[in-house]
Amino acid sequence: MKTKLLAFILLILLSQYVGKPVFADRLIENTGSNIESKKLDPKAKILAAYFAKFDSPLQNHAQDFIDASNAYNLDWKLVPAISGVESTFGKQIPGGFNAWGWGVYGTQAIYFDSWRDGIFTVSKGLRENYLNKGLTEPYSINRVYAASPHWGGGVSYFMQDLEKFANQFESDQNQAASLGASPMIAAVSGQLALR
Repeated sequence: MKTKLLAFILLILLSQYVGKPVFADRLIENTGSNIESKKLDPKAKILAAYFAKFDSPLQNHAQDFIDASNAYNLDWKLVPAISGVESTFGKQIPGGFNAWGWGVYGTQAIYFDSWRDGIFTVSKGLRENYLNKGLTEPYSINRVYAASPHWGGGVSYFMQDLEKFANQFESDQNQAASLGASPMIAAVSGQLALR
């Protein structure tokens, strides 16, 4: 178990050094006295790669976004898109892991204990205070969430951009997988032809 944890830490450190995410197939979580491993959601890989394009500090928390969107039945792109509008994906924050402008009024701001805490708090707040009250898309959320009339358009833009990125990412992954199989098939075919 210690070896897996060490390998995971090394992957994270390497991804930060190289500036691009290094994907593992499993996520290792420390849940108090136990360390558990779970399969990394494919959307988390996409989101981590998307965040990496912006050199975002959120890229290593992509699974948290997916877990929170599942827990609160949100579109998986909504909370990341809000962070894009509010803080350039966590790069320009007032402090305290608040990439969403959550509770920021002038010089007052709400601070979170970690990125995970912020992701889950904002996701829960969006579900309870917006979506459950019929504000289900960025333009309707805009009326309550942000003073800027352009906020909803920005969130919609990032949600659509992330959707396009996801489609391209999946296409690239499928193409790479099919190319990876081609040399093996060609080698076997060549060997059979020589017999």
